[in-house]
Amino acid sequence: MAPSLVGADGAPVIERARDPAADARFGGVRFWKMTGSGNDFVVIDAREGLPAGIDAPEAIAALCSRTDGVGADGVVILDRHPSAAFTMQYYNRDGTRGEMCGNASLCSASLAWRLGLAGPGPFDIATDAGTIVARIEGANPEIAMPPVTGLRPDAAIPLAPGERRLGYADTGVPHLVVLVDDAESVDVVHRGRELRSHPSLLKGANVNFVSALPGGWRMRTYERGVEGETLACGTGAVAVAGLLAAWGLARPDQPISVRTTSGRILTVTLPLAPSPAPCLQGEGRVTFTGVLADIWPRA
Repeated sequence: MAPSLVGADGAPVIERARDPAADARFGGVRFWKMTGSGNDFVVIDAREGLPAGIDAPEAIAALCSRTDGVGADGVVILDRHPSAAFTMQYYNRDGTRGEMCGNASLCSASLAWRLGLAGPGPFDIATDAGTIVARIEGANPEIAMPPVTGLRPDAAIPLAPGERRLGYADTGVPHLVVLVDDAESVDVVHRGRELRSHPSLLKGANVNFVSALPGGWRMRTYERGVEGETLACGTGAVAVAGLLAAWGLARPDQPISVRTTSGRILTVTLPLAPSPAPCLQGEGRVTFTGVLADIWPRA
């Protein structure tokens, strides 16, 4: 039996009863904390309904807070869909809605398989960027990403010292990809913030810095909506692969290995005609589960 709490005077401490109305409003929602190569998410199953306001920007930001929330790069809400296995709604940690997130999609596919929402595959996931196809390949999820659009090998943005090329690609989310001499030496926050809101970008962009490694590539990412460096970026890995191919540095018929800041590997296979969809394979792992209590901001 756990010992009773006592005060400084040695008397037992009696915890005050909580307000049931507050618990009903703010608590009781089950969540899964997941990681995709270090990109971490709070994932919530909304099939049986959720309290109103859980998708409000201030609630998302509270959930993602690493000091007084669960802590995450973003929030994923899974729900029913009339034709796909389920729908995935993705929110950045600042509360803004994201069109797509590669690592969130990998995590969603993995959890859907665990929850019986889908078999090992292939199965459809409806996202704001369109429907993607997923399957479970061995221990890891694999997704067919939206086709890369708007690819520009030269984004017409001036290069900084140590930068060799700078291109643009949209992989469901807009990305700048910067080929550099050494990704480890880049000031990702300073340079990434500078590029993220470049005037030539209508909606801003994630910024990926990439340099060569033996047998693969090193990638570091400044992510919009997080407004800082993240440990991994799935859509960024696809953008990197697409631009490496456009620059003549990678071949569509060979998997491209991208090492993220977490040290984990994302593998991208570019499509050969007639398939338009690049394939992304990586981690989708549950680190813990829990139930929300008094976490959302009160009016």
